Amino acid sequence: MLLLSAAMKLTGSPFLATGFEHLGWPWALAMPLGILELATTVMYLIPRTAVLGAILLTGYLGGAVAAHLRINEAWIVQFLLGVTIWGGIYFRDARIRELIPIFKDPK
Repeated sequence: MLLLSAAMKLTGSPFLATGFEHLGWPWALAMPLGILELATTVMYLIPRTAVLGAILLTGYLGGAVAAHLRINEAWIVQFLLGVTIWGGIYFRDARIRELIPIFKDPK
């Protein structure tokens, strides 16, 4: 989902221009946001930088939630995407499971 969103921003779709206008953001931000979204998503996909990628994507999606809240639009999809990102990193990285022991091992 994030890769598709970044690709749309980088290609300059007219549909996206309408969305930026609706959010009250200048169209000139599409390219920098697309690069940022692509870079942080790639960082999340690489095991060595996945935790940093998850942290940066959390900030990125926090901005998306804030943008939608500002204009009284639904924000739950962006929030759930952030939760899914942390769920993914939780199940693939033992260091995160040690920091956040949701499921305790019954010993």
